[in-house]
Amino acid sequence: MDNEGDFGAFLVGFLVGGLVGAAVALLLAPQSGFETRMLIKDKSIELKDKTVQAAEEARVKAEAAAADARARAEEIARYASEKGDAFLHRGQPAAPADTEAPTPTV
Repeated sequence: MDNEGDFGAFLVGFLVGGLVGAAVALLLAPQSGFETRMLIKDKSIELKDKTVQAAEEARVKAEAAAADARARAEEIARYASEKGDAFLHRGQPAAPADTEAPTPTV
């Protein structure tokens, strides 16, 4: 799990570094102000679209993981209930159907 966290941190750092580098390159490029502003606008729209797409993919993956976790939890609960019932029934002697169980005295 630690390696996954390290990779995630590396990936975030890589993306942030790439964005900062791209912004600096755009600002220092030998273009007119209008051309630079249009380029920044186009890149920001492209970045927004990619972000929306990545967020949607992350949402779908999170929903799938939640559904899987819910199914596993239900399976574990069912298994534990069955084992608990078996444990309770194993300790009780079979009583004839036509007799009543004695009432305990306190």
